[in-house]
Amino acid sequence: MNSGQTVAFHTLGCKLNFSETSTLARQLVASGFEKKEFDDVADVYVINTCSVTENADKECRQLVRRIQRRSPESMVVITGCYAQLKPKEIAEIPGVDLVLGAAEKFNLAQHLTHLKKNDATKISSCDIEEVTGFNSSFSLTDRTRTFLKVQDGCDYTCSFCTIPMARGKSRSDTVQNVVKNATSLAQNGVKEIVLTGVNLGDFGKGANGEKHTESFYELIQQLEQVEGIERYRISSIEPNLLTPEIIEFVAGSQKFMPHFHIPLQSGSNTILGLMRRRYRRELYTERVQLIKEKMPHCGIGVDVIVGFPGETEAYFQETYHFLHELPVSYLHVFTYSERTGTKALEIEPVVPIPIRQERNKILRNLSYMKSQYHYNEHLTQTRKVLFEDANKEGMMEGYTDNYIRITTPFRREWANQIVDWTIL
Repeated sequence: MNSGQTVAFHTLGCKLNFSETSTLARQLVASGFEKKEFDDVADVYVINTCSVTENADKECRQLVRRIQRRSPESMVVITGCYAQLKPKEIAEIPGVDLVLGAAEKFNLAQHLTHLKKNDATKISSCDIEEVTGFNSSFSLTDRTRTFLKVQDGCDYTCSFCTIPMARGKSRSDTVQNVVKNATSLAQNGVKEIVLTGVNLGDFGKGANGEKHTESFYELIQQLEQVEGIERYRISSIEPNLLTPEIIEFVAGSQKFMPHFHIPLQSGSNTILGLMRRRYRRELYTERVQLIKEKMPHCGIGVDVIVGFPGETEAYFQETYHFLHELPVSYLHVFTYSERTGTKALEIEPVVPIPIRQERNKILRNLSYMKSQYHYNEHLTQTRKVLFEDANKEGMMEGYTDNYIRITTPFRREWANQIVDWTIL
């Protein structure tokens, strides 16, 4: 590939994927490419895929078809978790030119120099056990909040999850390098950093399988000292790794926001056991109670899966009542879907899809009630809101420190600024 060519990106999935796509884009721009919007005509299209979304295959095919209709001579590259898990399946999609697994994702620029349209689809992948390095990533200029990747991979063996197969063993950046990246982001005018990873609380394991040499607690202590960054958020952290000392540190911090996102997945200990989760509901309750004791105003988000194999109506009701009683702020509800290679496929009985969908609807209604209650609790309070710079049909959005979304008519002078806002 020659300099002066154009490239467009599309990201499916999580904040971690967004940080990696942004980094890939910067690498290609540095090597001479011009970045275009995905809906524009470009010489190269890169789709960074996800394995968590139920329709990874369907979404990927639809995107490739869109590209084929718009620009049939363009190169199409597929990378990300789905590309690592099922490279041959992706290579059979008409129009795909290159499939990059986890080890090759960040060698994209090099691969493009040898790529030609109409050659046989090239697959560059390896066994996930061979993926041991850590590639630092962050989003910049794409959003007001910057996602900073500090950890990758996972050593857990949850029975529903393909992430360890897609991203490999747990490994981390160093505290020193994360602080260096945060300092650089501050110099670029970034106000808020969201710390991201696959299993964020497991931070500290070095690349190449080294045991913990640092900890997440040490990391957040050091980040607190970085000048210029006004807000940090912890994107998602396992309840068993969210230690009391982390909670107490955030409660006393000037920069870490009173906001946690803590995966639960089920409120039934029986189902948690089948899921191979590393905690029980009692520990989850303890963590939420401590957070609310130290920070009564704190926003708490919860991931929950409905329709997992073996989830009877009684077990689902356990989850519903458990969540109903917990002082949490919102739910991210996922309908269980089968994943090739996971242990959950061996569990019976399988919950019929219509029942899964009905349970999803019930918990989404509960989430709406929780979020409304959280909002109403803070009426007449003045909290600090960081407004995003996107003008959405004359409106702009921002989030309070405790993650209440605020929408107001667009004002250019508020973009990427922290504003005192009275909640009405």
